[in-house]
Amino acid sequence: YSTIIHPILHIQNLSLSFGEGAHRNRVLHSVDLSLHKGEMLALVGESGSGKSVTSLTSMQLIPNLTSHLDSGEIWYEKGREKIAIHSLTEKEMQAFRTKEIAMIFQEPMTALNPSMTCGKQVFEAIQTHLRLSSEANKRRCLELFESVELPNPERIYKAYPHQLSGGQKQRVMIAMALSCEPKILIADEPTTALDVTVQKEVLELIKRLQKKHQMACLFISHDLELVREVADRISVMQDGKIVENKTKKELFENPEHAYTKALLACRPDINKNLKSLATVSDFLENDDFNLKEFYAQNELKPEQIREQRETYYDKPPIIEVKGLSKVYDDKGFFGKGTEIKALENVSLELFKGESLGIVGESGCGKSTLSKCIIQLEKQSEGKISYKGTDLKELIATDPLSYRKAVQMIFQDPASALNPKMRIGDILTEVMKVHQIGNDRTDRKRKAIALLEKTGLKAEHFNRYPHEFSGGQKQRIGIARALALEPKIIICDESVSALDVSVQAQVLNLLNELKDAFSLSYIFISHDLSVVKHFCDRIIVLNKGKIEEKGFPEELFEKAKSDYTRKLIDSIPGR
Repeated sequence: YSTIIHPILHIQNLSLSFGEGAHRNRVLHSVDLSLHKGEMLALVGESGSGKSVTSLTSMQLIPNLTSHLDSGEIWYEKGREKIAIHSLTEKEMQAFRTKEIAMIFQEPMTALNPSMTCGKQVFEAIQTHLRLSSEANKRRCLELFESVELPNPERIYKAYPHQLSGGQKQRVMIAMALSCEPKILIADEPTTALDVTVQKEVLELIKRLQKKHQMACLFISHDLELVREVADRISVMQDGKIVENKTKKELFENPEHAYTKALLACRPDINKNLKSLATVSDFLENDDFNLKEFYAQNELKPEQIREQRETYYDKPPIIEVKGLSKVYDDKGFFGKGTEIKALENVSLELFKGESLGIVGESGCGKSTLSKCIIQLEKQSEGKISYKGTDLKELIATDPLSYRKAVQMIFQDPASALNPKMRIGDILTEVMKVHQIGNDRTDRKRKAIALLEKTGLKAEHFNRYPHEFSGGQKQRIGIARALALEPKIIICDESVSALDVSVQAQVLNLLNELKDAFSLSYIFISHDLSVVKHFCDRIIVLNKGKIEEKGFPEELFEKAKSDYTRKLIDSIPGR
């Protein structure tokens, strides 16, 4: 009786639809997946491919599932008994979840209750299924926190989610998922929102715990290079269908489906200097697309890079930052608190036409630096100059000219766009404030031209933000920044929340716009592979101070700092 022949979880011919009547839309098409004991199966695809819907169906977490289920069965093997998950009642499923199948969700902040301490939430999960005494339950919680390598488990037990970092919150979620020693763990994009260093630690932790407890694990991701670190077998999903299913070794050595090849090629390669990245559409719309030829045509030679740099650095900087410090006063509830140094003695220059990368982990001061440069925050010390003029003087005499010249593209495009305004109004409003365009008709014409320039259509002018995908929303954010004809655009983690395929499109677009509009970029990210591809120079920030700076090839080949090397070593697939 073999676990290879008999999978612990078998999803069979699963088809799922949402909507009613003529508007019924099929999102899963005859999906077959098998997960064996002790195996790490990765399910990979872009947003909207059906990955999360598949996992939520397995957990029966989709409301009114039977009304959406067109066909399919989900079988769980417990000992020699086969259990039909698709036939379990909600009461039966509640006893089944956490004890047999547990799940780690993508965003721990929304998955954890903000009004309960972390210890109480894990305590509650254990109490529901194991019925331990209060003392034994608390001891179990602390042991779990220790097993997921949380520092000071007693403090974490009493802490609320908002008092923890992103990585710590995700570890609490892992502890909760493991609380009843499940046989199957489903990890739905558990590292997407984390820094590369924390991401690597969490991945290693999940893999280690999976091996220790001999769990079967379904690991969901949009990044093939990421799952390369942990998976035994990989299933690639596109538009609700499994298009390729192989062992990790077979898939990376011999990908067959065009979509799999595209996902592998979209991520920036740290060993190449490319003008543009390959995209999914290159593979799917062109049967003759040859990746080697694409690399040959797009690869920049060292002498080309040197010539390009000479055009940037033979002129004075467009922005100069000297000795910048930013201190926040954390007063607390009773007016007693401490000073938090977000930035300390930071100096840098940005030259016309240059893309300057700023990298570091969460909390290192990247976003604070960008907010000081754009003057959403006032620096505590130091001086910022724009084209040789002190910013304080410029803001006092002509604030609108600087606001117009320096624009920002934010990390989360959904929260950066007003959900009550149509896209056309979002674009034309900023033009009106800065007196761009002769009249309403002229501004509309300019807005439509910007939409088309950023890969959208004229018909999108009258739509609302919720009608667009994440990648499209980010394009709208780019169009809004361009509407003011800026000289500098600050990209604050503007591609980190996107699929690798959409990320490639947006990076290509930003490079095209840089040439078309003579832009300079300050590009903020925690992903060094993206920064190496996109930027001319890189500044590494650590705890508010500049750790190291230099050209990409210098940092990657001869990094002086241990911190920089740690960031480089954490790149997936490195």
